[in-house]
Amino acid sequence: MLKKSIFLVTALLFGEPAFAAHPLITDDAGTQGKGHVQLEINSEFSRNRETEKGTGIRETGSEITAALSYGLSETIDLVVGLPFVWYKIEENGITVADESGIGDISLEMKWRMYESKDGNFSLALKPGLSLPSGNENKGLGSGKVSGGVVLIATKEGQLGAIHGNIGFTHNEYKLEEESDNTRKDIWHASLAAEINLAENLRGVANIGIETSDEPHAENHPAFLLGGLIYSLSDDLDLDLGIKTGLNDAETDTTLLAGIAARF
Repeated sequence: MLKKSIFLVTALLFGEPAFAAHPLITDDAGTQGKGHVQLEINSEFSRNRETEKGTGIRETGSEITAALSYGLSETIDLVVGLPFVWYKIEENGITVADESGIGDISLEMKWRMYESKDGNFSLALKPGLSLPSGNENKGLGSGKVSGGVVLIATKEGQLGAIHGNIGFTHNEYKLEEESDNTRKDIWHASLAAEINLAENLRGVANIGIETSDEPHAENHPAFLLGGLIYSLSDDLDLDLGIKTGLNDAETDTTLLAGIAARF
């Protein structure tokens, strides 16, 4: 039960695609531009409850990720992310796991492969790797290299923008129990909208679903997210959001907050 719970909580809390315009999960097709840099410090605080055969399991976790994006060209970005993770699992009020440490490092490349003449519609392709820097025995990482790719579409207008993602990830696990009892091929689909509420304030909304990690699961994790992005200047954004699960397969509640600085 404990090993299953440890893997379950890490999958629920930290299994989302990385490095969208926080707090959104869905990414946009924009790139930084040649020689430009963006540094993001993003945080997530999650809570989840489960009941299984009379046992009450309470999972709490948090993650702080530093993500650095560099414009290799006008249409290609290189993105590196380093997460620090905490999580705690309680069964019937008794703590059975309490761990923290560095998670798996991510390395991604975003290629904006198409842009319309008016600049209002663009497509991007974003392949990426997850490198095994987290301790798999503590539930902080997978222990093996994993990879995936996301197709991104963005449509911009006077009132804001709409973004759509379709993604695929192939996960590998070092621990035999996880490797044998976990679905490795994960599909993700999501849609997000940004609305210009004021000169420096955007409202954001996001909905999405992805394949469950559990091979025989009948429900697949689905979420709904809402939040705000406030621009202190052209190069500095603050954001806040809340994500809720639309079914039992998704984490109940996640609070998201972050800061993005561009140079």
